[in-house]
Amino acid sequence: MKIKITAYLVFLFCSYSYAQINEYTYKRELNGVSKQWHKVVLTEEIFGKVSPTFNDIRIFSITKQKDTIEAPYFMQLQTEKIITSEVNFKLLNTSYNKKGYYFTLEVPTNEAINQLKLNFKQQNFDWKLTLEGSNNQKEWFTVVNDYRILSIKNSETNYQFTNIVFPNTKYQFFRILIKSNEKPTLSIAKIASNSSTKGSYNNYVIEKFIIIDKKNLKETELEIKLTAKVPVSSVKINLNETFDYYRPLTIKYLADSLETELGWKYIYKTLTSGTLNSIEKNEFKFQSTLLQKLKINISNYDNEPLLIDSVQVNGYVHELIARFTKPATYYLTYGNKEAVKPNYDIKRFVSKIPDTLAVLNLGKELLIDKEKVIGKEPLFKNKNWLWTVMAIIILLLGWFSIKMMKSK
Repeated sequence: MKIKITAYLVFLFCSYSYAQINEYTYKRELNGVSKQWHKVVLTEEIFGKVSPTFNDIRIFSITKQKDTIEAPYFMQLQTEKIITSEVNFKLLNTSYNKKGYYFTLEVPTNEAINQLKLNFKQQNFDWKLTLEGSNNQKEWFTVVNDYRILSIKNSETNYQFTNIVFPNTKYQFFRILIKSNEKPTLSIAKIASNSSTKGSYNNYVIEKFIIIDKKNLKETELEIKLTAKVPVSSVKINLNETFDYYRPLTIKYLADSLETELGWKYIYKTLTSGTLNSIEKNEFKFQSTLLQKLKINISNYDNEPLLIDSVQVNGYVHELIARFTKPATYYLTYGNKEAVKPNYDIKRFVSKIPDTLAVLNLGKELLIDKEKVIGKEPLFKNKNWLWTVMAIIILLLGWFSIKMMKSK
């Protein structure tokens, strides 16, 4: 009886193992596997059929012996990498003449810098400044001229732009001239050195773009529909205006929909909030999110609506870094809302992965023929039933073992 129970237990494990690939809906053959490490770039067609969390992506292989092997991978986004180092300035002196107020700062580093971060005690101002650099405080060279800094804080708006950005510059001293009748109170001045690498984006096609002027709410609403469900990480709004503007906005996406007796109810979730303004690039970044429909609400207050020219929707390139250890036919499989995120070792040993990886070609999308993938249907489709039966079997085995020991 003990042998029969053990055999039954093995059979259950085998049935469950062979059913793994059968739990997914789609597969694409991976062509060009020739090395241990490769890269797989996910396409727009795949994004619309995976779970929002990407938990259902797997790489399976079928060997000549018809064994099924799961190849480990980890996903990475081609984001920009920014390294920022900050150091406080040493304020040497302040002065004033008919041109404005001067602040002379000593740079406590020999490294080239490309940004000054200023903070003033004043909460509302609109100033222009000139930034100069020198190595001896006798001969000064212009770094930026007529650079605008701004701060607005009231019941409707809380916006500040006080960072001075310029090309890499190396001086021992900097002098800031702020052209203002009011004396600026500089509370904090920091130098920053930003080194960055550009990210890799997909610029998605917009299928429908509607601008709605909601006069009763004093706001403008933009409705955007993409051609497919894709991962989005930034939205850029292009305007055709010549005057200054500062308008709060909120960017949302359609997360779900429910059918009720009164019709369909659409549930939108916030991606980010910010200020649409005439000083900075109106590009708003947020955590990469799988979506197809966006809604942007711009508060106009008592102002006339802005003339919006166009909108750009972008998303980081998503790629899989995978390890292949055996000769086999490999498939990228996906399409299972109940799948949990896989846990592989390779994410902990990223330093051992080669810097340059060959990209595999994706084959045509095929529906997984569930009848051909597994020889027999597993006795239990629900995993909870499987684990319950296994627990009972283990208890029976323990009970028989104790009984046999007592009989001896």
